[in-house]
Amino acid sequence: MDSTAVIAILQHAVPGAAFEAGPATDQPTIFVPRERLVETMTVLRDHPELQFSLLADLSAADYLPREPRFELVCHLACLGVSGAPSAAPSSPKRLRVKVRVPGDDPHVPTLSGVWPAANWLEREVWDLFGLVFDGHPDLRRLLMPEDWEGHPLRKDYPVQIRMAARANEPLQLSPEQFAANIAAARHAADKAGKKDG
Repeated sequence: MDSTAVIAILQHAVPGAAFEAGPATDQPTIFVPRERLVETMTVLRDHPELQFSLLADLSAADYLPREPRFELVCHLACLGVSGAPSAAPSSPKRLRVKVRVPGDDPHVPTLSGVWPAANWLEREVWDLFGLVFDGHPDLRRLLMPEDWEGHPLRKDYPVQIRMAARANEPLQLSPEQFAANIAAARHAADKAGKKDG
């Protein structure tokens, strides 16, 4: 199934939305308007001719200085197995869905209600790119420390950072105490191994 066939189904199921075919080197690609994202993704998941039941990946790209600056990128898969008891199995297929997001308003509705797996993927995109997922149940940092400033995968993020490492709690063991603890654990493991052998 190519992008034009997917768009034809979507235009009937999501009237008034402006879909666009994107370049497809490895799989069909479509652009979806941000305001109709959740509705469109629900149709892609539930429509009997589509059945994209798996959100395989969700990421973003920063195209600074271009506007719209960001693109949210979702990779969907139809596994060829019917999701609903009354629907017939579909053939396996993949689809890339992109959403253009302006740099001065980096907000996108959350997809965690459509695919629960989107929860952590959206947290990662927010952490690294600064895209805000409206309605997300727990939008907080996932990879960077909680006190980190900025979003490191943005093109305008400073590459050379001179910042002292910060931690919530000081190290409670000296390097000598740590080494002694490791040696004691190894000694205990060796002793237990000799008893078993």
